[in-house]
Amino acid sequence: MAAGSFGLTPLRSPAKKSEGASTISRKLPSRLAYIPTVVENEGGNRERTFDIYSRLLRDRIILIGRPIDDVVANLVVAQLMYLAADDPDKEIQIYVNSPGGAVTAGLAIYDTMQYVRAPISTVCIGRAASFGTVVLMAGAKGKRFSLPSATIHMHQPLIGGKGLQGQASDLDIHAREIIRIRTVLNELIAQHTGQPLARVEKDTDRDYFLTPEEAVEYGLIDGIIEQTRVPVLATSK
Repeated sequence: MAAGSFGLTPLRSPAKKSEGASTISRKLPSRLAYIPTVVENEGGNRERTFDIYSRLLRDRIILIGRPIDDVVANLVVAQLMYLAADDPDKEIQIYVNSPGGAVTAGLAIYDTMQYVRAPISTVCIGRAASFGTVVLMAGAKGKRFSLPSATIHMHQPLIGGKGLQGQASDLDIHAREIIRIRTVLNELIAQHTGQPLARVEKDTDRDYFLTPEEAVEYGLIDGIIEQTRVPVLATSK
């Protein structure tokens, strides 16, 4: 398995030799119908195949394109740890297109981003909502970006599912925990944006949507990208 693979077994090299890089697809038993496989010519009769995520990882690019749960968080954490060990000083890029997800899973990603020494650039594509916005703003200062049509969103943590059930003392315990988590998240947003904590608490009390321009003004990101440029995208060959 290629380093950093998402647990997928690459296809065998096709019989036909390619002149450069090409893509083919394979069906997977998941919500994603197909994941492309990149075939690269290494010279002569040698070819190498990667699933697209492993190929991006080779260029130190991580994509968060799903709701953040424990599975997604563990994959992202593993990739960050691998890249940090491979070259602790070389930049890592994280692209975010996520509606958010579990706070505990998201905090695992956030803490690992702060833990590794490598500078981390973040880019919002599509949307960064809920904890997706926390990941976006957690990149290195000056390296947090958005594409021009993306949507950025904040709110306070929610209780998912059908709601809590149980005796009053248990409900009180869970209520105090979600208030604690809300405080933690608001303090992180204030820390990374430079906004007063009181404003963050007010803005996150309900759904709060921002355009990329508004996100720059708020301090969630540092700029808007309209075309590919270094160093936001990896350029290694």
